[in-house]
Amino acid sequence: MIHWEGVMPAVTTKFTSEDELDLAMFEKNINAQLDAGVHGIILGGTLGEASTLTKEEKETLIKASLKIVQGKVPVIINIAEQSTKEAIEVAQHAEKVGAQGLMLLPPMRYKATDHETVVYFKAIANSTSLPIMIYNNPVDYKIEVTLDMMEELSECDNIQAVKESTRDITNVIRLKNRFGDRFKIFTGVDTLGLESLVIGADGWVAGLVCAYPAETVAIYELVKAGKINEALSIYKWFMPLLELDISPQLVQNIKLAEVATGIGTENVRAPRLPLQGKERERVLKVIDEAMKNRPKLPEYKNLKSVV
Repeated sequence: MIHWEGVMPAVTTKFTSEDELDLAMFEKNINAQLDAGVHGIILGGTLGEASTLTKEEKETLIKASLKIVQGKVPVIINIAEQSTKEAIEVAQHAEKVGAQGLMLLPPMRYKATDHETVVYFKAIANSTSLPIMIYNNPVDYKIEVTLDMMEELSECDNIQAVKESTRDITNVIRLKNRFGDRFKIFTGVDTLGLESLVIGADGWVAGLVCAYPAETVAIYELVKAGKINEALSIYKWFMPLLELDISPQLVQNIKLAEVATGIGTENVRAPRLPLQGKERERVLKVIDEAMKNRPKLPEYKNLKSVV
């Protein structure tokens, strides 16, 4: 069982300069997330460079995460496959090795119809007992999971949450109005994090949390405690950094930020390459400015929720 709430980082995959998994730095980052109070760990998303990982590497990361986390928070596996058969195999294998939940993207590369997408999601859900979050991101993945599609998916008891990344913040309200508490709603866009939480989102699947876990969790906890002004103060400082997440180079951007906070390296796997030239200078300037003005956080871990 997963309590679908709180901040769940879509963690980056750490590589050595020899392009091997850097499990020591991975452990350092995951421990920083846990120390900050995150509520789950999501592996194998875009930020995790999953499309470049082998099956063996993915399994290594799942097992390493489970060992580090020690049951403190759920470990959730993202599924982004080209065929239903492959997606089912990944889901069943994730359950076998101990993952506690799944996040599902629509079929990759093929722009499935609404009906095909629903059938795809249902086939995966019916193949596993793991609880599932549907990832709705038509901006990047060209398929929108509509409210009517969610109505059909509500037939699967283990489909329990939605990562809402349409960029249309009113979808949080639409989902709540139509389904009540049937689905838990997570914002999936860093630059809409606070706004989404204020209007009722249950959680935040975040990116810049990879480098700034305490700041991200503090915003969530402060909002839930009704301390909006305190949350907004941190959010205003955070915004130039959060904008690094809405870029085709979000992986490189966030890994540079992880270097600044001492919990990552900028090693990426080709075809991605470290940022170069003026773009690198621009991103470093954003990070450097933020580090110079990094806010002192209030005590946020034991606040009483009023939302």
